[in-house]
Amino acid sequence: MTKLSQQACEACLADAPKVTGQEKQELLSAIPDWEDVMVDGEEQLRRVFTFKNFVEAQAFTNKVADLAEAENHHPAILLEWGKATVRWWTHKIGGLHKNDFIMAARTDELY
Repeated sequence: MTKLSQQACEACLADAPKVTGQEKQELLSAIPDWEDVMVDGEEQLRRVFTFKNFVEAQAFTNKVADLAEAENHHPAILLEWGKATVRWWTHKIGGLHKNDFIMAARTDELY
């Protein structure tokens, strides 16, 4: 199997299927630092990244923003002193799609 971060994201329509429970467990094993959370009734992937200062955290969030724009798939990013919290989910389906796991793996590589 191709490394998760090297897999291609697919165009996601509003009727795209969410990942199944078994798929989710397999995909989560490839991104062990991420947690599966519910936010406003939608399942999401979340990870907190830590840094030495605000400038490093800001530089990281800019890299994540560039990645998101290149894939036209945008996360929630919270920038704070010494940390950045990133949440991936697919807005169109109100939950998790394989694309979210791919983008989480790519975000790990930026870190």
